[in-house]
Amino acid sequence: MPVPPCRCAIVGHPVAHSRSPLLYRAAFARFGLAWTYEAVDVAPGGLPDFVAGLDGTWRALSVTAPHKPDALRLGEPDEASRLVGGANTVVFDADGSVHVHNTDVPGVVRALHERGIVGVDRAVIVGAGATARSVLVALTRMGLREAVVQARNPRRAAPVAQWAGSLGVDAAVAPIGAHADCDLVVSTVPAGAADGFADQIVDAAAAVFDVTYDPWPTVVMQAGVARGITVIDGLDLLAGQAVDQIGLVCGQTLPFEQLRALAADTVGR
Repeated sequence: MPVPPCRCAIVGHPVAHSRSPLLYRAAFARFGLAWTYEAVDVAPGGLPDFVAGLDGTWRALSVTAPHKPDALRLGEPDEASRLVGGANTVVFDADGSVHVHNTDVPGVVRALHERGIVGVDRAVIVGAGATARSVLVALTRMGLREAVVQARNPRRAAPVAQWAGSLGVDAAVAPIGAHADCDLVVSTVPAGAADGFADQIVDAAAAVFDVTYDPWPTVVMQAGVARGITVIDGLDLLAGQAVDQIGLVCGQTLPFEQLRALAADTVGR
């Protein structure tokens, strides 16, 4: 029996840069689903009202900044969402129930594994938002023991470092670009925010992971390439988290390699 058409979208502010619509439309086509997926700019604080106005044709939402904390309160959250305090996936079931998931956490682990990184003892996290929390939870699943949380204003990083302590991580705070030897440095700040610190960020790291992908390539990525260290990028994370997210939304999924290739096809489009 044919699957009825459903509507899906990514919500954020801003959101026009997102490659998720192109990625998901390609995935839907692979599955033979006549579903739609769009990007919807929702003002900060507006997610609950937006969701309240959706009708029964809607299947799911991908959620990006600044709405991840608000998404947590829209339905029944999974363990990762509760732990992080934010979600990136909202699924509307036919019976009216709403389920909330965080696929960033397993997506980070998957992206790192695909690039040959299977364990992380010491990391530097640049940024102190919802994505930084997801990264920290993911890295604890890879053996993380020590972390430095960096922000332009280190006071903003203090709550995240304190929360990391509840995960069993010995965490400190520092300004962006402060020297810190580590297995991995992860930039979770918006595009351009770390550009002026790129060389310092990668200087003492064995690998660098920049979760953004617009513009492409990022300055932090280029600094990592120039230094000759392992580079993991935002398209790796987009594909890594999509393995689980598409599975939750569609009931079937594609392997990381195919999703990463589809994500790469979206660059510049």
